[in-house]
Amino acid sequence: MPKYPFMQVDAFTSTPLGGNPCAIVFDADTLDRETMQAIAKENNLSETAFVLQPTAEHAATAEIRARYFTPSEEIPLAGHPTIATIFALVQTGRLPMRGDQMTIRLELRDGPIPVEIFAGGGVIERVVMTQRKPQFLAEYDPAEVMPIFGLAPEEVVSGAKIQTVSTGTPQLMIPVRNIDTLQRIAVDMQALTRLHAGGDFFSLHLFCTQGYTKAGDTFARHFAPPPDLFEDPYTGSATGGMAAYLWHYGLIEDPLFIAEQGHIMERPGSGTVEIIGPRESIEAVKVGGSAVTVITGELTI
Repeated sequence: MPKYPFMQVDAFTSTPLGGNPCAIVFDADTLDRETMQAIAKENNLSETAFVLQPTAEHAATAEIRARYFTPSEEIPLAGHPTIATIFALVQTGRLPMRGDQMTIRLELRDGPIPVEIFAGGGVIERVVMTQRKPQFLAEYDPAEVMPIFGLAPEEVVSGAKIQTVSTGTPQLMIPVRNIDTLQRIAVDMQALTRLHAGGDFFSLHLFCTQGYTKAGDTFARHFAPPPDLFEDPYTGSATGGMAAYLWHYGLIEDPLFIAEQGHIMERPGSGTVEIIGPRESIEAVKVGGSAVTVITGELTI
């Protein structure tokens, strides 16, 4: 019976059982898509990552390839699986470090992205992914969206849009006034499912320009309808979309900041963010964080 090395890594934290957990299955080249999807459903985490050899198209430029699955579908790009997967590859020696800092290219569904790895004293300190050039997509009426979360339309930041933004995976950006607003969220699941079914986004990201702790500059909560995980502890791809949104619309002054998420779920997470390019033409967003292993084992199929 085939066996596959397996790890579970908490990303965007250095504390076990914090941040966002990701399951990582190594040597997955012999697994077909249906089996990967079934494994992701079995794990029932926000994402499960599968590590493979690069395709022939990118074999000359990408060191490694990964596919990311939620319990219901494959997605093109995700943040915490990227941080967790690269951390796991380095920690297990599958991706040897070349000094204390190196950059690799990770092949994802829609092509490779650069990933930087920072280490010190033999310890992996931070993994930083460069997300894709942001796309600003459909806009939504606050009167339609906010009641889904038990909130009033006026609780959107004054003059701000509710809009889908993608730095690799499209997510609906909902800027709210403060942390108190985020703490009062009460989701109408049926209404959320209806909005999602007719929308152009994968999931929904509500955020404010206020840290949950003194170290943070932003705080967010992230939701998706079943069968995917209802609330995500830390969403790296949406953090990139949020950063692009905040910078593009002039809601932040510094293109480098600390984004926090997960504290209300008692899984606190923190990530570094760097926006590359002017407000009117953002080139990319970098999102980085630390990680820690919580489970190692073998998957038997």
